[in-house]
Amino acid sequence: MSQDDGKCTDLRMPAESEVFATVTAMLGANRVTVRCSDGKERTARIPGKMQKRVWIREDDVVLVDPWDWQDEKADITWRYEKAEADQLRRDGHVQ
Repeated sequence: MSQDDGKCTDLRMPAESEVFATVTAMLGANRVTVRCSDGKERTARIPGKMQKRVWIREDDVVLVDPWDWQDEKADITWRYEKAEADQLRRDGHVQ
């Protein structure tokens, strides 16, 4: 985040297989329901490397990588901070 304008300038953008998503429900057992930017609702899992290090809550904006073999499931790869999520909403990447 640059000091002068208060904007996030270097946001992590999705790789070719990733999509933006918003967490809609916490399911327990390291699983959440997400609404993806491609219009689908998926069950996403929080990988072990993020557990107890990155806390994910409802309404958080995340990046997910949908599974190739089961399109209704995905893995969470990144969680955006509140300021970063607000910037993505302003830029029109996330509803």
